Amino acid sequence: MLDINKIRTDVEKVKSGLKKRGWNDEKLSMIDRLVELDDKRKSFQTEMDSQLAERNALSKEIGDLFKQGKAAEAQELRDKVTALKEKIEEMSDTSGAIMEEIRNLALQVPNVPNEIVPAGTSEEDNVVEQDWQGDLPSLFDGALPHWELAEKYNLIDFKLGAEISGSGFVVFRGKGAKLERALVSYFLDQAGQAGYEEIMPPLLVNEKSAFATGQLPDKDGQMYYVERDDLYLIPTAEVPITNVYRGANVKEEELPIKLCGYTPCFRREAGSYGADVKGLNRVHQFDKVEVVQITHPDNSYDTLKEMCNHVEGLLQSLGLPYRILRLCAGDLGFTSALTYDFEVYSAAQQRWLEVSSVSNFETFQTNRLQLKFKDADGKNQYAHTLNGSALALARIAASIMENYQTSDGIEIPEVLQKYTGFDSIN
Repeated sequence: MLDINKIRTDVEKVKSGLKKRGWNDEKLSMIDRLVELDDKRKSFQTEMDSQLAERNALSKEIGDLFKQGKAAEAQELRDKVTALKEKIEEMSDTSGAIMEEIRNLALQVPNVPNEIVPAGTSEEDNVVEQDWQGDLPSLFDGALPHWELAEKYNLIDFKLGAEISGSGFVVFRGKGAKLERALVSYFLDQAGQAGYEEIMPPLLVNEKSAFATGQLPDKDGQMYYVERDDLYLIPTAEVPITNVYRGANVKEEELPIKLCGYTPCFRREAGSYGADVKGLNRVHQFDKVEVVQITHPDNSYDTLKEMCNHVEGLLQSLGLPYRILRLCAGDLGFTSALTYDFEVYSAAQQRWLEVSSVSNFETFQTNRLQLKFKDADGKNQYAHTLNGSALALARIAASIMENYQTSDGIEIPEVLQKYTGFDSIN
């Protein structure tokens, strides 16, 4: 959530950023309304402070008058204090209503895109930041997409997943399950070597946690909700891991804080149909290793580069063809100021598949989290938060199956062989 003080600091910059996201003049008037309401709130607060000071002074005077035996004069002041108290209560109610309106409006405002975020309305306007160098791989005649490979080698049972749970759920089995587990272990080990503390968080979170990282109210329709217990299944480990520091006031020297974790992730993916969602391309439950950093505002964009380098290193080690996209404003997540997407090439499907998003949220999440640090001047500041998939396993597993297939089976990337215990599937 944007801090009202940040909005007031440069209203035109905020409006300019929101225009990139496609906001028209009617929606932009919301920003003017927020500033207007904040002015009104400040005015009420100033008047209330004045009334409170007068009430406190009168209360002291009443005590002195009673000590002096001047009960009649004291009673007159008591009546005045009672009137002041009623007025203050009315003003407090009005101020509370103003604050509620400010909050409700602020919840509708997405993060302001960074200056280098390209304008655009959809994924077609994303910028290829780094393209694959060289020829894209081509497969032999008769090469199969991963869903057919999975059936041929008994790696994934899509029909059984649908029978057990429903469409969009799968069952990994045999060497397919071992490959999935190998990827989890490899990604976690690599994160640990990069200095990330491993977290094993809950898979269900409460409303406060989902709100704090921006999933609520924006992504309410994409999350699974357990009504009886008022809990949400996590759409990503980012939610519980970032909430480890909700309400914290950390020391500046503790920054950056680097956390990682593996979890299954659950997304309803409402409205997703067609060939693009076949097999593992889009499922309701998938495994993912997430990396999260909490940083000093001065360093967050260097941290973003560091996290992108980490993800790139994983893809290079797996030998998968990849490219990096800088998302346009129209494709940018509600909470993000800047996002880079990593895509791997599926040779069997002849298309790019997103496997990671690495984002800087600046203070958007920490404002909701109330996550601060004390700077060198002793002033409390909001930290910056970042997160990235390192990596989303379903599509990585699909890409390995497709790109590493031969006429005799599926080879296993060398870095994974010590985790799988085998070097091929046949």
